[in-house]
Amino acid sequence: MKTWQGKRYWLVGASDGLGAALAQQLSRAGAEVILSARSEDKLHALAKTLPGRVQVQKVDVSDQDSVNAAAKAVGDVDGIVYLAGVYWPFGAKDWNAEQATAMADINFTGLMRVMGQVVPQMVTRDAGHIVITSSLTGFRGLPGSIGYTASKAATMSLAECMYADLRKTGVQVQVVNPGFIRTQLTEKNDFKMPFLMEPEDAAREVFEHMNGDGFKKSFPWLFSLLFRGSQFLPDSIYYRIFS
Repeated sequence: MKTWQGKRYWLVGASDGLGAALAQQLSRAGAEVILSARSEDKLHALAKTLPGRVQVQKVDVSDQDSVNAAAKAVGDVDGIVYLAGVYWPFGAKDWNAEQATAMADINFTGLMRVMGQVVPQMVTRDAGHIVITSSLTGFRGLPGSIGYTASKAATMSLAECMYADLRKTGVQVQVVNPGFIRTQLTEKNDFKMPFLMEPEDAAREVFEHMNGDGFKKSFPWLFSLLFRGSQFLPDSIYYRIFS
């Protein structure tokens, strides 16, 4: 178990869902939490419910100047959790260029922008904790998921590259790959979502992972077996099953 008392953790994408629930977990554990997202009103409302020290810092991860200013205002942190994400469900036959680009920009390129401001300082100090939120969808391409699945695959790959580079340093890198979580994003889905989790339950899974030394956690465990196992299926079988 890690010691959370007095630690400063920056949660990027903390206004709703998993981010808001994880902020509660970290605050109750004794960490000072810096809440960031685009919706300042939601952040302030969340901040009022947290039992510990809290700071609100608005940021738009799609804007480099906004990221630079936020990182400067936040200063050095012991840890950062990237949870920012957007989602619209559509496939290649109904391509929405604006929404596809937004998913790539917020879910992945935004992560790159934020890491670019945080990782160098952690490397210099040889200390830090980085937690990246990917998805079970990132393991292999899925139908009807242009933009989101690709961005999460890129996110997972970035986490793996960072782990490969930093695993023997004082900077810990972790990635979490959740399944379906009941949020404003999944409300857009018009299909049955197996193993649908409440944000509080998902936050407990993430916090449990953050307390350990492991790199990757995919959950719910039983549901994750389907996605992890799909990597080993031949294309002919995989696309017949998942289409």
